[in-house]
Amino acid sequence: MAAIAVIGGAGFIGRRLAAALSSAGHTVTIVDVETPGGRDESYRLADVRDRAAVRTALDGVEVVYNLAAVHRDDVKPETRYDEVNVAGAANVCEVCGELGIEQVIFISSVAVYGIAAPETREEDGTSPFNAYGRSKLRAEQVHQEWQIEAPSERSLVIVRPTVVFGEGNRGNVYELVRQVAAGRFVMVGCGHNRKSMAYVGNLSAFLVHVLGLGPGYHLFNYADKPDYQMGELVDMVVQTVDQPLKSRIQIPYAVGYLGGVTCDLLATITGKRFPISAVRVRKFCSTTTFATQRVEHTGFQPPLGLDEALEDTIRYEVAAAAGASDPDDNGS
Repeated sequence: MAAIAVIGGAGFIGRRLAAALSSAGHTVTIVDVETPGGRDESYRLADVRDRAAVRTALDGVEVVYNLAAVHRDDVKPETRYDEVNVAGAANVCEVCGELGIEQVIFISSVAVYGIAAPETREEDGTSPFNAYGRSKLRAEQVHQEWQIEAPSERSLVIVRPTVVFGEGNRGNVYELVRQVAAGRFVMVGCGHNRKSMAYVGNLSAFLVHVLGLGPGYHLFNYADKPDYQMGELVDMVVQTVDQPLKSRIQIPYAVGYLGGVTCDLLATITGKRFPISAVRVRKFCSTTTFATQRVEHTGFQPPLGLDEALEDTIRYEVAAAAGASDPDDNGS
């Protein structure tokens, strides 16, 4: 069993990962700028931009999971991506070098691929189109430079998850459930485009699984298969919620994209954030699927099938919206 630090462990993925590591018998310390709250794991306050604080937080640690990141795609000023995602990664790697920590698992993102071709593989080219994707790619390179310094001793695992969903998350799946539960849903485009998704419980289990990998550089996409069409996903939500849609509006992609451009313009003028943007419409209507053969070759078996994970998440969110459960009570 190892002494493990989960940097960024107070976030959605980090909390589930910390719980999974603790259940596996490891000693876990959450390192974050926010208090995790209600957790059994020990906690140390540190901002990855503060190298001295990172050094104090990682003292006595054998393995580091680095999840620290500015992850929204509309953060202003954009320099925050470099300050946290890139310079923060450099601080973590430098401290690991000083303290003799030889195993790092870095959670990156499929955003490094940009608008990717279907079934993009790890060896395919990267072409990020926004500041977030560019900063995650540069952070990957920072971690690789750390590993290359002692290639026969250091183990670096980089995992690029696709869209992560799960109980208590307020992302895309939650918004879909909320709209369907309200009896209304607006589909932009034809709904035939496919999406790779990752259940947070399965991703956490894989991140525990890769602890067994030895020295070297290991790179993985992570997604749970099969990939759903957007229309199929909506139908699953409707069936699970067991509430027919009062209205199911479908608008052409061009109209939706124009709406996104308009929101971008208004955001520039007013300084406000809008839930719709041209990039988000483009991403919603694109087929974004990723190859996962490398994960399969490790022998990893996800705890839940994608159907079951989606159904569990949908039921949880419906119950939570009705006040029947507390989003913080499920170990996420």
